[in-house]
Amino acid sequence: MSAPSPRRWAALALIATAQFIVIMDTSIIGVALPRIQEDLGFSQESLSWVFNAYVVAFGGLLLLGGRLSDLFGARRLFGAGWLILLAGSLVAGIAPEVWVELTGRAVQGIGAALIAPSALTLLMMLFGHDPKELTKALALYGAAAPAGGTAGVFLGGVITEYLSWPWVFYINIPIALVALLATGPLMPTAQSQRGSVDLIGALTVTAGLGTAVYAIVRAPEIGWASAQTWLALTAAVILLATFVAIQARRREPLMRLSIFRTPNLAAANLTQLLLGGAWIPMWFFLNLYLQQVLGYSAFPSGAALLPMTVLIMIGMIVLAPRAINRFGPKTTTVTGLALLAAGMAWLALISPNGSFATDVLPASLVAALGMSLAFIPSLGTAISSARPEEGGLASGIVNTSYQVGSALGLAAMTAVAAANGAAQLGNLPALTSGFSAAFIGAAGIALVGALLAAGTLRSYTSAPAAAEPAATHRGN
Repeated sequence: MSAPSPRRWAALALIATAQFIVIMDTSIIGVALPRIQEDLGFSQESLSWVFNAYVVAFGGLLLLGGRLSDLFGARRLFGAGWLILLAGSLVAGIAPEVWVELTGRAVQGIGAALIAPSALTLLMMLFGHDPKELTKALALYGAAAPAGGTAGVFLGGVITEYLSWPWVFYINIPIALVALLATGPLMPTAQSQRGSVDLIGALTVTAGLGTAVYAIVRAPEIGWASAQTWLALTAAVILLATFVAIQARRREPLMRLSIFRTPNLAAANLTQLLLGGAWIPMWFFLNLYLQQVLGYSAFPSGAALLPMTVLIMIGMIVLAPRAINRFGPKTTTVTGLALLAAGMAWLALISPNGSFATDVLPASLVAALGMSLAFIPSLGTAISSARPEEGGLASGIVNTSYQVGSALGLAAMTAVAAANGAAQLGNLPALTSGFSAAFIGAAGIALVGALLAAGTLRSYTSAPAAAEPAATHRGN
C-alpha cells in the first residue's frame, strides 16, 4: 500500500468543488428561466427542458463516465469533464436561440457525467487507506451537494437581478479553468486499464432514461391516460430492457449486472435513488411556496434556504461521521430517512397565510437533518462495496441512482401537485394544497426508503471496511 498523498486534503477541496458545481448547475437556472424564455422564445411547454436537457444527459451518461474512468483513469476523465463543462457553459451563455441553448445545457450535462464518477473514484483513491479519513472525506464531499443546490438558487437570483441570465452559465468558466490547472498537481496517477467502451449501451440507457423523464414531465399537461404518454412510457421500458439485455450479453459491458450481487451495493443504490426522489421535490416545492404563496422575491427566497444548507453541512461533516462510528451505516441511514419523512410530513401542514418562521423553518430543519444523516452512509456503502478496479463503475451507478431518482421523483410530484391545484397560479389556497400534496408524496418516498433500507442493508458496526482496498486502486 502506497503512502497517503500529502496533498489529499487540497485535492478533496477540488473534488468537493466539482460536486458543488455539478449540483449547482441543476438549480442555478431556476430563477433565470423567465428571462431565458423571453429572450430566446421558449414555449411554456419546452421551457422545462432547459433543466431536463442537463439532468437527462448527466444522469443518463454517468454509467459511461464511470466506465471511462476505470478504463482511461479518473484523473484524465476529471480534467476532460471540466473542459466539456466549460464549453457547454460558454455555448449556453451565448445561445441566440432555443436549440443552441438546449445543446449547451446537454453538453454541460455530459461534462458533469464525466466529472462526478471520476471525482468519487479519486476521493476513494486518496482516502481509501483509512476508513475514518474516508468517512470524513465523504462527509465533506456529501455536504457540497446540498450546498451547491441551495447556492444555485441564491446565486441565480443575485446574478439574474444584478447582471443578466447568461452569467448563470458563465460563472462556471473561471472555476473550470482553475480546476483544469489544479488537476495535474493534486490528483493521483496510474496506468490505464485495458477494455472496450459500450457506446451502444450508453446511448440506449440515456435514451431510455430521457424518454421516461419526458413522459412523466409531459403527462400532467397532456394527460396520464393519453396515447402519447403511454407510448413514451412503453418506449422507455423497451429501451431500458434492451440496455439490460445488452449488458447481459457483452463480454465487457458498461455495467456488469452481477455487480448488484455484491453485498449492500444494490440496497445502498436503491436508498440513494429514493433519497433523491424525496429530497429534490421537497426542495423544489419549498422554493415555490416561498415565492408564489409567501410572496418572497428571488433573493430572499434563496436566503431563506440557507439555514437548511448550514444544518446539512454541519450534519454531514460533524454528526453523520459520529453516528456512523457509533451506530453503523445502516442505523444511521434508516434514522435519516425517517427524519426526512417526518420533516416533509410537517411541511405538508403549510397554509396560505403562513410564515417562514412557523410553516417553513422548523420542518425544513428536521428534513435537512434527516438528509444529512441518510446521504453519507448510503453513499459510502454504495461506493466501498464494489471491487477496487470497479470504483468508477460503482461511482457512476450511485450517481445515476441519485440523479434518476431526483428526475423521476420531481416529475411524479409535479404531477401530484398539479392534480391538487398547483397549476392555478395566483390562487393561494389551491397552490398551497398542491404543494402540500407534493410534500406528502415526497414524505411517502422517504418512508419507503427507510423501510427498504431497514430490510435490505446489512449491518456494520462502523464505516464499511471494504473501503480499505480502494487504496490500492490508482488511476489517472
